[in-house]
Amino acid sequence: MKNFLRVLQFAWPYRGRIVASFGCAFMAAILWGLNFTSIYPFLKTLQSDLAPNQWIATWLQTLNTEIDAAEEVQSRFQAREKEIDGITDQKFAEKQLRELTSQQVRNDTKIQWLRSKKHYLQLIKKNVVDRLPDDTFQNLLCVVVAVILAVTLKCLFEVAQDCLVGGVINRTIYDLRNRCFGHVIRQDVDHFNEQGSAGLMARFTNDMDSLSTGMKTLFGRVIAEPLRVLACILLACLISWQLTLMFLIIVPAVLLVLARIGRTMKRATRKLLERMSKIFQILQESFQSIRTVKIHTAEALERRRFLVAIRDYKHRSNIVVYLDAIAGPIIEVLGVAAVACALLAGAFLVLRQETSLFGIRMSEQPMDPEALIQLYVLLAAVSDPVRKLSSVFTKLQAAWAASDRVFEILDNVPKILTNPSGFRLETLSGSSQSIRIVEQQGDLAPWVEPTDETPFLRFQEVGFSYHQGVPVLRDVSFDVKKGETIAIVGHNGCGKSTLFSLLPRFHDPDHGAIQLFGYDLRKYHLRSLRRMVGLVSQNAVLFDDSIYANICYGLKTVPKEQVEEAARKAHAHEMILKLPMGYETVVGESGNRLSGGQRQRICLARTILRNPPILLLDEFTSQSDPESETLIHKAMEEFIRNRTVFMITHRPASVHLASRILVLESGRIVGLGCHSDLLQSCVAYQKFYQSDYRRKTA
Repeated sequence: MKNFLRVLQFAWPYRGRIVASFGCAFMAAILWGLNFTSIYPFLKTLQSDLAPNQWIATWLQTLNTEIDAAEEVQSRFQAREKEIDGITDQKFAEKQLRELTSQQVRNDTKIQWLRSKKHYLQLIKKNVVDRLPDDTFQNLLCVVVAVILAVTLKCLFEVAQDCLVGGVINRTIYDLRNRCFGHVIRQDVDHFNEQGSAGLMARFTNDMDSLSTGMKTLFGRVIAEPLRVLACILLACLISWQLTLMFLIIVPAVLLVLARIGRTMKRATRKLLERMSKIFQILQESFQSIRTVKIHTAEALERRRFLVAIRDYKHRSNIVVYLDAIAGPIIEVLGVAAVACALLAGAFLVLRQETSLFGIRMSEQPMDPEALIQLYVLLAAVSDPVRKLSSVFTKLQAAWAASDRVFEILDNVPKILTNPSGFRLETLSGSSQSIRIVEQQGDLAPWVEPTDETPFLRFQEVGFSYHQGVPVLRDVSFDVKKGETIAIVGHNGCGKSTLFSLLPRFHDPDHGAIQLFGYDLRKYHLRSLRRMVGLVSQNAVLFDDSIYANICYGLKTVPKEQVEEAARKAHAHEMILKLPMGYETVVGESGNRLSGGQRQRICLARTILRNPPILLLDEFTSQSDPESETLIHKAMEEFIRNRTVFMITHRPASVHLASRILVLESGRIVGLGCHSDLLQSCVAYQKFYQSDYRRKTA
């Protein structure tokens, strides 16, 4: 529940609307309760065939008679008190005086109650009844019209409340989704690997919907229904608070039932939301890997996976449905039982003309049948809001479970922090290949050309592992000069991509350090560091937008001429112009409307436009045909000049772009040098080169 209360903090900016909705709910509850009070004048008029002003006048006359009788009794009590003062037996006199005092108190209470009742009747007569016609049918017609008007006004207040609450909920969920996405998008890469995109999407969709339903229930029914209950109970207390109190013995039993069902509901709902995440995962994997599914004729396998997931979801859903269904009838049965007890007790008082039950005083005077029916109607009206509140509790439990899942991601603290107080990096004006350090205060650090003592980049005994005890990189140490191109080769799983991920700080080393200008990367402002690094990966990532927008991705305002120039350097301009809408062609989801080579060249154009001083190339021609690969290589030869480049490749044909080659094996450096030196001294590189030679000759 704590997390659900935290969700309500997002609704606080809209508290004005919430207060207005409370006011509408209050007015609707008053009108709803007053509608039931029309039963008494209706029955009284039908039973006595008198107009309201006539039977109220009779009622006032009866009250005057009762008040006179009670005051006469009070005067006799005063006379009796003087007689007791003359008794010589002190103990007997005190006993008589106590009894007399008790009788006087009861009689005083009765007089006050009768006078109060007379006062209110006189007000009603003066302000309402005297304005009604004398004809009985016309009086009944006025009552019916008043009820219709009251119901219409009540409905208008309910519509206003629903509109206000709906607006608050939509704005709150909008803010919460925005906050969640902003928080999640800043998380570490590891967070996305652990949570999975399907699980995160479930929190933004299904869980947010559950939160929306819970908040709507809280600001809607949880406010409106108790107010209705309160209005009916207060009106019932005006008739007989003792009988009303007898009816309210149901409350502890109702709370106990709701608490038990609510705890079970929360557990069931949390499991249900987890099963929905699993369904999202299967759908995502199946649709994104549809080619793999079809080539392996695995449609039946995917159907079985999906069937198992939705069968489990159906089972969990049924549990939630059963819990939700059973709560209402249990509350209704308890409510009917309580109303029946109150009705039987009231019927006994009416039929026997009694004012006490089991020695307990239930009313000041015997009740009439119309008052008993009015009381019954009011108490029966309480059961409907109570029954609705039973389903409210289960919906709130579902929202509490959803809020726990949402705040799991909001409370997650990234391991890779932005370091806002760190040094900021920017490129030197007129030279995108050179970087300068800018302190946070804005003072420029003196530019020092890297020397052997302080190289441009230094990997110093770097070690890293994704899982504890399973190292991926072990004591990796080497220096990189400014403008140097390093090719990284090795078999799959040797740590090449992991080494790449450490440079833009997708991960941080477990031990050791990576230094830029002699400073640890962790001392730099994270966003400014990543702006200095460009990445062209083997998986050409495009968004479902135009080619123009994909090339400009991450940049705010770029002239069209610069975009076209970047596309020309990537040898993609002519290819783009041949498409139906040129640069405005939408590439589809993940760029699926383009070939692998086309996607690769557009990603290369994006990196060229960004113009980063440090460039990471990860199998950048893996999806290209020979013609596209030739064009990309030609573009790369021009683009990498005077840049610091790291290049992962499995193709020795790409190695000629590198000034040095780093050979990795099982996370360790086993060779570092130029091509000719490694062919003589490094066995691992010899195998790598010979494997490509055998592949070509085959």
